[in-house]
Amino acid sequence: MTTTKERNVIQQQFKERMNEDELMNCMRCGFCLPTCPTYIESGFQEAHSPRGRIALMKAVVDGLIEPDEDVERTLNMCLGCRACEPVCPSGVNYGHLLEEARDIIQKNKKHSLPVRLLRKAVFEELFPHPHRMRTITGLISFYQRSGLQRVVRNTGLLNLLPAQLKEMEKILPKVPTLKEMKHRPNHLPAQGKTKRRVAFFSGCLMDTMFMETNDATMKLLQLAGCEIVIPPQQTCCGALHGHSGEKNQAKELAKRNIEAFEGLNVDYIITNAGGCGAFLIEYDHLLKDDPDWAARAKAFTEKIKDISAILVELDFHKKGLKLPSQVVTYQDSCHLRNVMKTASAPRILLQSIEGIEFREMKEADRCCGSAGIYNIVEPEMSMQILDYKMEQVKETKATTIVTANPGCLLQMKLGIEREGLSDRVRAVHIVELLLEAADASGFTADQQ
Repeated sequence: MTTTKERNVIQQQFKERMNEDELMNCMRCGFCLPTCPTYIESGFQEAHSPRGRIALMKAVVDGLIEPDEDVERTLNMCLGCRACEPVCPSGVNYGHLLEEARDIIQKNKKHSLPVRLLRKAVFEELFPHPHRMRTITGLISFYQRSGLQRVVRNTGLLNLLPAQLKEMEKILPKVPTLKEMKHRPNHLPAQGKTKRRVAFFSGCLMDTMFMETNDATMKLLQLAGCEIVIPPQQTCCGALHGHSGEKNQAKELAKRNIEAFEGLNVDYIITNAGGCGAFLIEYDHLLKDDPDWAARAKAFTEKIKDISAILVELDFHKKGLKLPSQVVTYQDSCHLRNVMKTASAPRILLQSIEGIEFREMKEADRCCGSAGIYNIVEPEMSMQILDYKMEQVKETKATTIVTANPGCLLQMKLGIEREGLSDRVRAVHIVELLLEAADASGFTADQQ
């Protein structure tokens, strides 16, 4: 609970830091309402809509209401999917407003000791340090490979966990060993003629827990004719920090990444996680007020490109890929679609595979409820959103659900588990399905 003193400081910070022109850009037209999952799932409560949240921010700036727990709760209930932005006739940058408001509240709110310790451990001591990420992930690998997982499941120890974490344990990917995570490439040649020289943003969770997805991504890039540079100095993109009110930490991570990729003489910086890519492509906004970094950040963001976009650019969809007959549907990554503006490329690639019947699900662009760690901190709303999403999946009768973001992938796997469909439906990252098709087709660089 915030004190009166804390609320006064927060209110003053809102007046000083919130972009009032951006707040005033909202015309209250309501075009955003049908796109907002929390507005719909809350029973059409105005406070849980984008324009409602903007109105609350503006009211705090104007001193009409105090930034109390109800305001904080309303802002935290937002998924941050940014589906409201493409439909806004005024072009309101809602995501920027939300991140600024959350940062102001977190910086000036006194947390309990356990919360302070947890936030410090996650935001300062874990994610910015790749070797620590590997160590922690290595413990998960040991848990899976040593037989401990089987013992824990058979003895019912999982029942001691909150229901949401118990369900998440079931759908964890097979994690590589610590040794495998330590031996990662820094450079890979193109297979066949070199068409592009690219850098690869390997990420933190993506290069540990989802290492197989990164490997598939790099293999596809090689097959498409890309020479790949993977700078070892890169670190976490900072998205988790930026979305959770740790903006200063996000800025430091951004600077480290910009330094790591500068001077590589590459055509693009490739990402394979919608959430990471969307945060990377907005480093210029994050550092716009820093005269030493603004131009460098702009140069960095201009090179960010999703893996699906470069594959289409290099005509990978014209390679005659094949797979056994199956029905496939695609779940958009919110940030890939709404921030990186990449929606058609994944569909072009999927529809090009012979043997696939592609069926567009209803509201494929609506958030699945993962939203970073939202499904952990707001499990009730997250599961409401997921349940609706799975109804749309079942309507397609798809046997394969394709995603382009690790959080979405885990969320869809969780949905499959909750619906009892694990014996007949699978969820995969798009690069894994494409590599599967390339391998099944005997695709080689000679076919380019």
